[in-house]
Amino acid sequence: MKEGGDSALIDFHVDVQTGVAPYAQLVQQVRQALRLGLLNVGDQLPTVKEVVAKVAINPNTVLKAYRELEHEGLVSPRPGVGTFVTRTLTDDSLAAHEPLRQELQQWLDKAYRAGLDAESIEALFMTTFRTAVKVRK
Repeated sequence: MKEGGDSALIDFHVDVQTGVAPYAQLVQQVRQALRLGLLNVGDQLPTVKEVVAKVAINPNTVLKAYRELEHEGLVSPRPGVGTFVTRTLTDDSLAAHEPLRQELQQWLDKAYRAGLDAESIEALFMTTFRTAVKVRK
């Protein structure tokens, strides 16, 4: 969310079935948004109150996530105003990866046409991804 703006640039979600702590999921989502250029320096994260209302989690969970991001030097709180991005993780080569993104989009389209739902697609992707990462280590 831009300072003084009213449209969220990040739409948090928490999946309790992943086994990943909710605060860690929020941290991961901010890192991904920073890496993809969806959040930029100066952008405001949703307030704790907004996140609690949207995701239905404990305010302390959101605070823990924001403290972790602050510790990493990615955000900075401004008392009474909000939490703002201070550094991005955008990779300059991200634009060069556009063809990969397009291929992935085509694969997702094929998966939907084959009758897979979102949960099945995610399971297939993550299983394949984890196997590939293990092979490369």
